[in-house]
Amino acid sequence: MKIHEYQAKELFRKFGVTTPKGIPVTSPRQAELAARQLGTPVVVVKSQVHAGGRGKGTFADSDGGRGVRIARSPAQVREFAAAMLGKTLTTIQTGAAGAKVRRLYVEEGLEIDRELYLGMTLDRERARVTFMASAEGGVEIEEVAARHPEKIFKETVDPAVGFQAYQGRKLADQLGLAGATATKLAKLCAGLYKVYEGTDASLCEINPLVVLKSGEVVALDAKLNFDDNALFRHPELEAYRDIDEEDESEARAKEFDLNYITLSGNIGCMVNGAGLAMATMDTIKLVGGEPANFLDVGGSATKERVTEAFKLLLSDKSVKALLVNIFGGIMKCDVIAEGIVEAAKVVQLQIPLVVRLEGTNVEKGKQILKGSGLKIIPADNLREAAQKAIAAAK
Repeated sequence: MKIHEYQAKELFRKFGVTTPKGIPVTSPRQAELAARQLGTPVVVVKSQVHAGGRGKGTFADSDGGRGVRIARSPAQVREFAAAMLGKTLTTIQTGAAGAKVRRLYVEEGLEIDRELYLGMTLDRERARVTFMASAEGGVEIEEVAARHPEKIFKETVDPAVGFQAYQGRKLADQLGLAGATATKLAKLCAGLYKVYEGTDASLCEINPLVVLKSGEVVALDAKLNFDDNALFRHPELEAYRDIDEEDESEARAKEFDLNYITLSGNIGCMVNGAGLAMATMDTIKLVGGEPANFLDVGGSATKERVTEAFKLLLSDKSVKALLVNIFGGIMKCDVIAEGIVEAAKVVQLQIPLVVRLEGTNVEKGKQILKGSGLKIIPADNLREAAQKAIAAAK
C-alpha cells in the first residue's frame, strides 16, 4: 500500500523525524488560507499523487507548470492551486496516462544548504533491512545507481540489535557531515528505522533530505510503502488508503481477497498460487504473447471467488482471450472446474477460454468442463495452453 507525502510526514513526526510544517488542502481557497496560516515568505505547493518525480512532472492540460511550485504570496498559492487541482500530472513514474491531482500539500519554504538522499528497504540478498544514502539528493536514485553506483552508501541493520548510533555517524561521515549536523543525521536515521519497523513498511525514502543553513536536518520529502500482508497488524494505517490513487480493478480485487495486478497485454490469466501465476506469465511471454494481468485466486478458491475473478478479467477491454491454469492441491480440480463453468455462464463469456488443469481429481475436472456445453479449449500442459491462448486471441 502506498500513501501520500503529507501522510508519510505525519507518521514521520510521530516517530521523531523532523519535517517542514505543512497543511493538506483540496481547494484553491484552502490553499490560500493554509499559506496565510504558515506565514512564511516562501511557500511550496506540492501535488499529492502516488508517484515520484513530481518536481519534474508536467500538466498536459494546464499552463505547463510543474507538479511542485514555489509561491511567494498567498494569492500566488491560490493561483497555483487552481492550475493544479483536477489536472493530470505526468511524471517519469506515472507513465503517459498520468495521475489526476485531487489534493495538494502547502508547505513552508526553508533555507536549504545541501540536498541529500536517504532511504531504507529490505536487501533480499543480505536478508537485512538496509539504509541507502547519497550526497546526490533531489535526483532519481535509480539514475545515480546506474551512472555512479559508488556514490550510494549502504548500511545494513542487524535485526537482533536494531539500528546503532555508530551506523548513523558512519553514514554522516560518508555524506560529508560533521559536528552537530552529523549527530542530527544519526538521530534522524534512528527515527526513520523506528518508522520502518513500527509500520511494517516495505520502503521508506526521503529525497531530498536537506541540511538547512542553520544546520538542522529535515525530511523535505517523504515516501512510505507498506507490506500489504502485514496491514492486519496496523488497522490505523487503513485510514491512509486513497482508493482514488489505486487501480480500480486492483482495488476491487482486494475486496474479494484476490491478488491482482493490471498489465499491458491481451491474455487474461487466472491461476492459483503466486509462483504458478509468475510461471504462467513467463510462458506466455516465452511463446510470443503478452499477459494482461497477474491474478492469483489462492489455494482455497471458492466458486464465488472464481466468478469474481472472471468478472475482474472481463472488465479489462484489452483482454481477447482467457487462460486458466490451475494446479489442484488444497482445492481439487473438479471443484475448480465447477467454478469455471458456473462463472462462465454467469458472466456470459464471449471470448475464448483456454483451461489447463492438473493435480487432484484432474480427470473429474476435465469431464465437467467437457460436459458443460461451453466452448472451452482444453490444454494438457502450460506451454500448449499459452500457445492456444495466443492463437485464440488473434
